[in-house]
Order: sequence, then C-alpha cells, then structure tokens
Amino acid sequence: QVQLVESGGDSVQAGGSLRLSCAASGYTYSFTCMAWFRQAPGNEREAVALIFWQIGRPFYADSVQGRFTISHDSAKRTLYLYMNTLKPEDTAMYYCAAMTGPCNSGTWKSEIRYNYWGQGTQVTVSS
Repeated sequence: QVQLVESGGDSVQAGGSLRLSCAASGYTYSFTCMAWFRQAPGNEREAVALIFWQIGRPFYADSVQGRFTISHDSAKRTLYLYMNTLKPEDTAMYYCAAMTGPCNSGTWKSEIRYNYWGQGTQVTVSS
C-alpha cells in the first residue's frame, strides 16, 4: 500500500523560504509522475508543480514559476518543493500526489490523474 507523508510546512513572513518534503512508502516503482498541489480556504485545489519521476523533468504553474523548485530523490523516495520569495497568496495546505498512469504536460494539473495523495502540510505566509 502506498503512503505519502508531507512535512515542512510552517508560518513564515513574506519573502521567506521553505522546503516541503513528501516521503513515499510502499510500492512506488509504478510512479510516473509526482506533483504538489495546494488549497487555500474557500478555493479549489490547484496544481503547483510536477516532476517526471524517472527523468526529473519539472513543470510549474505560472503563479510559482521562478520562485518554486520541485525535485526528488529516487533513492530516498522523497519529493521536495523548495519555495522562495514566498507571498501571502501562497498560504495554503500543500499536498503531494503520485500518478501511476501516463503522465504528460497537457494533463498534469488535473487531480483525477493522480492515484495517491498525502494528508497535507500547512504553509502560512504573513505580510
């Protein structure tokens, strides 16, 4: 059984940085892609960043391009999200997700493509 556990969420001031981690356990060899999503109160969950698990190619939402970096350590089966120049609008619960089906740049933002989800870690950015 696959389990995803996020950590690293915190409260920071605008302009600060955080690193989120997502530790995967269980049968992770079927992963094609992993991603970070976020959901702010009253908003729908939105895709933040994606990484192809085998080749490491990343994709980003426009709102975080240039500020966030997604990476992974295959040996440790851990996904990371480095967040710099944080803004109050980055405040949200951040979730990691894993996909086992075909992964492509055209559909990665669709939640239904993902098979596994973590419980989330809270990021709060104050102005």
